[in-house]
Amino acid sequence: MKKICLSVCITVLVITGCATNQSTANTKRGAVVGGVLGAAVGGIIGHQSGRGLEGVAVGAAAGSVGGAVTGSAKDEEESKDEYR
Repeated sequence: MKKICLSVCITVLVITGCATNQSTANTKRGAVVGGVLGAAVGGIIGHQSGRGLEGVAVGAAAGSVGGAVTGSAKDEEESKDEYR
């Protein structure tokens, strides 16, 4: 279980860590943090129901999407502040 969670976290970090565009920094950071936290929570909940791997996968996906949406909103807010 720990190996799977760790591999999901590393994969998310590698995929999102390669880009350097500062205008989407919060989106990327939100996706990574959301994915890691989602994987952890999903793993715990999935373990309780006997489906740990599925919990990690669903939690990571949902957390990544939620974190990216939140980060994107923050990026948009910051870009509006730059133009004022």
